[in-house]
Amino acid sequence: MPQSTTIEAGAVTFHLQYRAQMADQGVCIHVMGEADGNQTELLRFDCFDQVPHYHYAPLGKNERRELDKTTAGNPLGWTLRQLRTRLPEMLEHAGFGEVAGRLDGELLASKLDEVEQEARSMALTQRRIVIHNRGDQVIEAGNIRFGLEHREVGAGRGVTIHVLSDVAGQEIELLAFDCFDKGPHYHYGPRNQDVRISWDPTLVPDTLTWTLDQFKGGRLPAMIERAGYPTIAAALDRELVAETLVREVEPAALSLRESNSKVLAG
Repeated sequence: MPQSTTIEAGAVTFHLQYRAQMADQGVCIHVMGEADGNQTELLRFDCFDQVPHYHYAPLGKNERRELDKTTAGNPLGWTLRQLRTRLPEMLEHAGFGEVAGRLDGELLASKLDEVEQEARSMALTQRRIVIHNRGDQVIEAGNIRFGLEHREVGAGRGVTIHVLSDVAGQEIELLAFDCFDKGPHYHYGPRNQDVRISWDPTLVPDTLTWTLDQFKGGRLPAMIERAGYPTIAAALDRELVAETLVREVEPAALSLRESNSKVLAG
């Protein structure tokens, strides 16, 4: 269960929590304080993996600004730097100049040391990852392999395709496609950033065929790169992968679905 931490720093209080959504996750730092006699959220920094951003006066004007990871670098590190060097100005912009005027610089610096320690610990220990089995049937295709199995998770059941490779001598799941009848979804980097995308069954009624079509359509390298493994994507033998998909993976996946459908029907 994710933990939260509250650190009081005089005129402001920092509330830290780790948030894991379907498609994103990361440490959130809420800057709280008293305004017009009420305790309120003054600023919020969502240090997410995919779409990091921050808010001025989240409960009021809620001015949201996207963070450019290319120029800012690590979102959590960027946020901690702003809190140390630009907090008064950010509070002023959010409309809380009175709070900014009550900041105790020495106390704030000391408490921000605690904030950094707790935030970085959360980022390491509360990250959501998922570790699946590799599949009952594993099909090699150069530097990657496809693991196939039929799974039942909660109310959903269906074929799962795992895309696997070796990283530093250890087999790692790069992608996972859970083609379930209920709650179908897929994962980018289950053991890395675990970005989960849910299919809309109204638009994609046959998620297994959709998955195989993405593979055969040449999108696998881009998907592996997005999952955080660009060197593996660059080293793919695309002709071999294409041949293996048509000759082995697709027939095996469709057969697995059909055989389990007959078991359920029987």
